[in-house]
Amino acid sequence: MPSKTITAARANARARRKSLRLHGTIARDLGVLIVSGRYKPGDILNGEVDASDRLQVSRTAYREAVRILAAKGLVESRPKVGTRVSPQERWHMLDPDVLSWIFEFEPDDRLLSSLFELRKLVEPEAAALAAARRTSEDLDAMAQALDGMARHTLAVEAGRLADQQFHAAMLRATGNAFVVSLTSGVGAAISWTTIFKQRHNPLMRDPLPDHARVYDAVRASDPKAAHAAMLNLIELAQQDMTNARKPAKVKVAK
Repeated sequence: MPSKTITAARANARARRKSLRLHGTIARDLGVLIVSGRYKPGDILNGEVDASDRLQVSRTAYREAVRILAAKGLVESRPKVGTRVSPQERWHMLDPDVLSWIFEFEPDDRLLSSLFELRKLVEPEAAALAAARRTSEDLDAMAQALDGMARHTLAVEAGRLADQQFHAAMLRATGNAFVVSLTSGVGAAISWTTIFKQRHNPLMRDPLPDHARVYDAVRASDPKAAHAAMLNLIELAQQDMTNARKPAKVKVAK
């Protein structure tokens, strides 16, 4: 029979896990309302007491949720003022959670264009660096990721994870710690745009050959070709996104 101490410890652990899930859920719900524009920059969120009563959660859970949002730059809490929604320029846009909240609904064209613009600024240059500095271990990691994409396809989670691993391996191959630090944000951007492109219809084009061309250029230690291949990959991905957002043609019965 477990002792009372062990039983109590297990109960406390379950309570902590439940609390973690709860304040994470509250943060997500509030985050979606903020990034979707339901709450505007400058808006004051409900006070801790009112919000916890309305949501029927503890004040501690709500307070922790607000701390999560503050850490991501979405809100700012001040004494005697309350919790105010921050201007968009303060948001940590590449935070994986923030990106997931943005893609919860239909992101506007300007935001999507800006996301792909960032990728065009970063990833082609990273590919060129990778071509100049890659090691055999880097090439192995990229090749394994390509194999995973081929076996699973981007229609399933395993294939999308392999896609992220390919880009992560390429960023690591740059040997630049600051570039590598972008891995989480770039991976999240790739993952959520890929999921979004398949929200209504399957992918119309196989992006695997685009990734293979990047790999071939990096393996050949050809920075110019790697830059061009990665830029082309991103431009085609952006076109896929544009096509995915176009309304499907309705067939008229004759």
